[in-house]
Amino acid sequence: MGLTINRLHQGDCVELLGKVAPESIDLVFADPPFNIGYEYDVYEDRREEDDYISWCRKWIDGIYRALKSDGTFWLAIGDEYAAELKIEAKRAGFTCRSWVIWYYTFGVNCTNGFSRSHTHIFHFVKHPKKFTFNRLNPQIRVKSARQLVYADGRANPIGRLPDNTWITRPQDAPWGFSPSHDTWFFSRVAGTFKEREGFHGCQMPEQLLARIIRASSNPNDTVLDPFGGSGTTLCVAKKLGRQWMGFELSEEYAERIRERMDSTQVGESIDGFEDPLLSAPTTAEGKIRRKPLESQLQDVVREAFASTAGGGHCIEAILCDPELNQEFVDLCSAKSKEGSTFSWNRRLLDLHHADELPKPEKQLNPITDELFDTLCYACEVAWRLLSLDYHQSLDDILCSPESSKEFERIAHLYGNFSKTVQTVDLKRTVWKLRQTAIEHSSLTKKDVQTWTKAHRKLPTAKLSEDLWHLAVPGVYILSSNEGVLLVSESLDMRQQIESILKNEAWQKIQPSEVTFLPTTGDLAERSRIKGILIRRELPLLNTPDWLGPSTLQDRTEHSNGVVE
Repeated sequence: MGLTINRLHQGDCVELLGKVAPESIDLVFADPPFNIGYEYDVYEDRREEDDYISWCRKWIDGIYRALKSDGTFWLAIGDEYAAELKIEAKRAGFTCRSWVIWYYTFGVNCTNGFSRSHTHIFHFVKHPKKFTFNRLNPQIRVKSARQLVYADGRANPIGRLPDNTWITRPQDAPWGFSPSHDTWFFSRVAGTFKEREGFHGCQMPEQLLARIIRASSNPNDTVLDPFGGSGTTLCVAKKLGRQWMGFELSEEYAERIRERMDSTQVGESIDGFEDPLLSAPTTAEGKIRRKPLESQLQDVVREAFASTAGGGHCIEAILCDPELNQEFVDLCSAKSKEGSTFSWNRRLLDLHHADELPKPEKQLNPITDELFDTLCYACEVAWRLLSLDYHQSLDDILCSPESSKEFERIAHLYGNFSKTVQTVDLKRTVWKLRQTAIEHSSLTKKDVQTWTKAHRKLPTAKLSEDLWHLAVPGVYILSSNEGVLLVSESLDMRQQIESILKNEAWQKIQPSEVTFLPTTGDLAERSRIKGILIRRELPLLNTPDWLGPSTLQDRTEHSNGVVE
């Protein structure tokens, strides 16, 4: 069976790795003791060299066994044994993709030598060609000089892939610190930092781990840390919507990690610098886009909008239909080279939100209830997971070709619909979902409480049962042993739930029961009940847009299934 995920297991990592189901883990991050005499509460950090390397060989072999065939292993280690452990990882079967130096401020002072201010971080993969590397995620990319210094509208809006030098704020780095070196710059977590936990002296920065987890795993993948320490790897994995598993030898540390995980919520912001991505020349003397030029570009957008496919189309059609969007972008680019697909689309949306576009003459035929019913749950999950991982709004997702492609991939992953479903169908579905969420985001706590009193007990069924009685319109709550996963509505709850149960991506999350409420076939009624239940249950996979800005804080007040 293997060990339970989303748990901190207390005990020896070598023994516990032997209990992990083989090839069940997507990503491992290991920050083992460096064998330099650090004082842990139960572990002796001054072994004989042969004994230390022999011990490392055992847990590296355990990691190799636990990882899936396309899994990834990141290892943080000090100077003393970096080369030796790289050799051990290669002996186990790993391929090294990168050897990175993590450079930090607040270096460890040495009496008779230079201050220690770096750690080695190895990026290993189990298969040399088949592994996860999310190159399009804007949160692991860096802004280029073309964007930051030259204000060039043609620059890729999601930036470029960084060198294997990661510098969060290069202007703070010492003179001579070159972005061409294989060094990442993150401040060590000092005692005065907000994110400091206080019970463990070797705490990693959340931003550093967030970059690794975003790059080498996808939402709902399983991340393992065999040396729990302060729990930062597990904490960041949970924030980013990953499944997680951790080991910790110390009973005291294990209890502190559990407390930290209990107070961590999926979707919570990553501690540390809010913008750790800048690794280009300083912008102090960079160019700033001139306002007259921006005004001219807005005129270009208005003209292209009025001319696309003969004019008269609504913004939903132009953003959701790939052919119309390409024609719009081509018209913009023909008038000016100062833009990219994303920037032209973004300007179009900004003008729409400012009500500065002509009213459309041509109305789109509404998406059918049947098609919406088929696609809505998978599109909402894709929207939620992508916004969680990419840290982008739905507007940004729809405007960006790269993000749109990833949204479409995730929707297909979580839906059991045909691959012949068109991009325009998926985008129009999520557009309608967003409109519906906004319509019901004004629901109040009193609305939730009043409805709950009238529907105090909703029927619940195990998903292992025959769900024939759910072959009716209604709203349902899908849950696992870990909590509420999704609130959704359907014309045929049984059909939608059975579609979910057949899906491999959903099986990974292990939904176990459904709470349900049959309703009429009226979508407006179902959507209102869905909005109420989302506010009451705060599920993991629904977009927070249902909650409205004022209610997002209620996650911390959530108790016993009801927002008080």
